[in-house]
Amino acid sequence: MKIPAQGQLLRIFVGEQDKWEGKPLYEAIVMLARQEKMAGATVVKGCMGFGRKSHMHTAKILRLSEDLPMIIEIVDSREKIELFLPRIDAMVKEGLVTLEDIQVIVYRS
Repeated sequence: MKIPAQGQLLRIFVGEQDKWEGKPLYEAIVMLARQEKMAGATVVKGCMGFGRKSHMHTAKILRLSEDLPMIIEIVDSREKIELFLPRIDAMVKEGLVTLEDIQVIVYRS
């Protein structure tokens, strides 16, 4: 798949325990991105973080959290990301969604 040198990075911050139709939300988002033939998606699990309510989530042994931060990053063209955003809006009930312009240097199989 060829994407233009100028693209966008969609970054979605959710909790590990967030669900969509019985599945982990982060997994449902990546599967939808694949179904929509987005250029790529990656999930990163955070070891510590807090959100709007300032509730600390951490993987420290003495404060083991069951709801660690999950970050989904999706890269594609501006047009494809714009078409994808309404789907994300419907799925993410709590979290943060950011969008930034990027320059794609290399994209190979």
